[in-house]
Amino acid sequence: MRGMHLLSARCSISNNQLFRGIHLSLYAHTAAATCCRVLTVDSRDQNMAGTRRKKVFVTGIVPSVGTNLLKANGCEVDQWESDILISRQQLLQNVKGIDALFCKLTERIDKELLDMAGPQLRIIGTMSVGFEHLDLKEIKKRNIQVGYTPDVLTDATAELTVALLLATSRRLFEAVHEVKSGGWGSWQPLWMCGKGLKGTVVGVVGAGRIGQEVIKRLIPFKVAKFLYCDRNRKKEVDALGAEHTTRDSLLAESDFVVVTCASTPETQKMFNSVLFSKMKSDAVFVNTSRGNIVDQEALYDALQSGKIGAAGIDVADPEPLPTDSPLLTLKNCGNVLESFLLSV
Repeated sequence: MRGMHLLSARCSISNNQLFRGIHLSLYAHTAAATCCRVLTVDSRDQNMAGTRRKKVFVTGIVPSVGTNLLKANGCEVDQWESDILISRQQLLQNVKGIDALFCKLTERIDKELLDMAGPQLRIIGTMSVGFEHLDLKEIKKRNIQVGYTPDVLTDATAELTVALLLATSRRLFEAVHEVKSGGWGSWQPLWMCGKGLKGTVVGVVGAGRIGQEVIKRLIPFKVAKFLYCDRNRKKEVDALGAEHTTRDSLLAESDFVVVTCASTPETQKMFNSVLFSKMKSDAVFVNTSRGNIVDQEALYDALQSGKIGAAGIDVADPEPLPTDSPLLTLKNCGNVLESFLLSV
């Protein structure tokens, strides 16, 4: 199944909902297929086929293609059918005695939950690209397999990253607001002039699948130079014409800084006041990775004081971003939710 990855806990080891919805069916299908595959093999190994239906709990509303696949494979599906996220207490009650768990990034899967589920739990399928919500160490101890879907949203995330970069640099968020609020007056040659990509330096922090796809999509804009920083130099990124460099050099040289790295203990709050001070005063900062990678107070200060030029964010910490967040008061900080609201 393309896009489905199994993290075998026995051997080793996707809030941008507004734009990712077009891929949800594939997203749900691959997560469900993970559960079906392991449960089927597990039944054969134990010579239990036909003795009882495998119980699967789905932690929220997902496209029916996912739940239909589970049912078609003989699973007994119990589902949290509410737009409101399942509470921790309700989640713990519903996992008792299940063979498989179909979860999302919003649920914490830890020792407490695994104890409540019981020793018959064989597989956890998460409808997400990341798996930081899973206690992999505890899961591995119990010989539970884990499936996730890292490739499903690569193209969609890369497209949104480019869209957010362009909308922020060309001041589209501000322009739409001015039109709707009556600020559009007589023509002025410098009014709402944004920053173009041609001849600029674009720096990508984290050159994994998404970072590479972002670079591919920006090449036609005649960018002068691509820089990237990652743990290691990557031949596939070098082949795109990008140069591997240090993080500090990337920040100092780049006109656009695009963050597509993973959320790890090392990257949490990585973009703080120190890093923002190393960027160009007119740099455009774009984050489509995880909200906890950015110190939002530091981002606000950098934007408000003019340490950087503008920012486009697709993620926040917490999510959803509170409506009274200081970031929403700034004209030079755009986000996906704002672009949606301004368009209606």
